[in-house]
Amino acid sequence: MGRQVTAGAGGVYDLGYHVVWCPKYRRAVLVGQVRDRLDALVREKCAEHDWPVVALEIEPDHVHVFVRAHPKHSPSYIANQIKGFTSHELRGEFAHLRSRLPTLWSRSYFVATVGAVSAETVRRYIDTQDERPWRKGVAR
Repeated sequence: MGRQVTAGAGGVYDLGYHVVWCPKYRRAVLVGQVRDRLDALVREKCAEHDWPVVALEIEPDHVHVFVRAHPKHSPSYIANQIKGFTSHELRGEFAHLRSRLPTLWSRSYFVATVGAVSAETVRRYIDTQDERPWRKGVAR
């Protein structure tokens, strides 16, 4: 994957964000149907805002997403839009997420701009999360 620049009304940009967040108390609730539905919801919200999803990995206790975005969308806006939408939808569809957790997501998140390393390197890192030695044997 080479550099993908986008021309806007007043400039040219190539912005990618690697965003990571966890469920409240880092509970391992992102499995089975919840995991599948979360995948669809993240992609839906990103498509709504025209943020191409380069990579998405959902572990039982955290989520990695690598998206490309327009400069007018701050990293905090991106994280909050995805987290807010997915929390609302998932808690409405899965009662056990309402009874086990006061809120689905913790308030914090990690975000890094992709620039010091290639987009391909970040995509490869996210795609191989479940191959890490300390992750062997963890139910998904």
